[in-house]
Amino acid sequence: MAINHDQLIDMVDKIPTFQESVHRILALTTSPDCSAKDLVQVIEHDPILTIKVLKLVNSAYFGLSQEVTSVNHSVVYVGINTIKNVAISVATTGALPKTNKAGLNMNRFWQHSLAVGVIAKLLADNKGVGKNEQANYFVAGLLHDIGKVLFAHFIPADYQHVLHKSETEQIPLHQAEKELLGFDHSEIGAMVAEKWQLPPDLINSIKNHHGSTEQDQNPLSLAIYAANQAAHYLELIKQASDDDNEIALNMALDIDKALPKPVKTWLGWPLSEVSKWLSSLDEEIDKALAFIDLSDGE
Repeated sequence: MAINHDQLIDMVDKIPTFQESVHRILALTTSPDCSAKDLVQVIEHDPILTIKVLKLVNSAYFGLSQEVTSVNHSVVYVGINTIKNVAISVATTGALPKTNKAGLNMNRFWQHSLAVGVIAKLLADNKGVGKNEQANYFVAGLLHDIGKVLFAHFIPADYQHVLHKSETEQIPLHQAEKELLGFDHSEIGAMVAEKWQLPPDLINSIKNHHGSTEQDQNPLSLAIYAANQAAHYLELIKQASDDDNEIALNMALDIDKALPKPVKTWLGWPLSEVSKWLSSLDEEIDKALAFIDLSDGE
């Protein structure tokens, strides 16, 4: 059942590349001299991207006081960095396979991904990260688990065994992947992110959300690691509460205790305390659904 590195590369090669407009946006926004005018011109030459950007900017997620009817006004209201992240979100969710035969529940997958994105954004806000930069944290959280979708799509029979092992043995999915496949979803996810030429910090946050925080102490990577664990912690606490499930409660407590020291230091609070000021999480996730609703092109 184990796969080799060449098989990983083959899977990555089968994923569509971004349209030229998205690559141009990424190239433009890496330059400190990027102008709003240049960015607007690139987006407006891609009618589909224009429609999706306007829909997203006008969604409840951004909560603007008035409707934005032009790309130019979108850039003015939400900023160049946010528009870059909107383009990344539209492109990535559109490029990922929509279905799989492995049994990976895509609704639960996106629900968790959105939760991690929202939590990462809230953590960044709590740490004093500027509003415009918070978009980096949301998108990194949204994309951190994309490798799961690739495994489920390209090796469904093998991944079905992985999902079964994780569930029956009550072990983390990435651990079951390592044991049965030899790789976990963070590794192939980072490879796809590299193929898409996403920003280096974003690639590293995908690669290291289960990895060594001793080597990667970039705030974005620490935030995604913390947000991912916080999302799992909250899911288990809810399960423990709903079903009076002591096993789920103990698993949640173990997650809190097992946070690596750099993550604990960056976070400043145990997850049991962080969860207390995430009361608006469900509401924020509902708003963020707009990022997924746009992926089908409607």
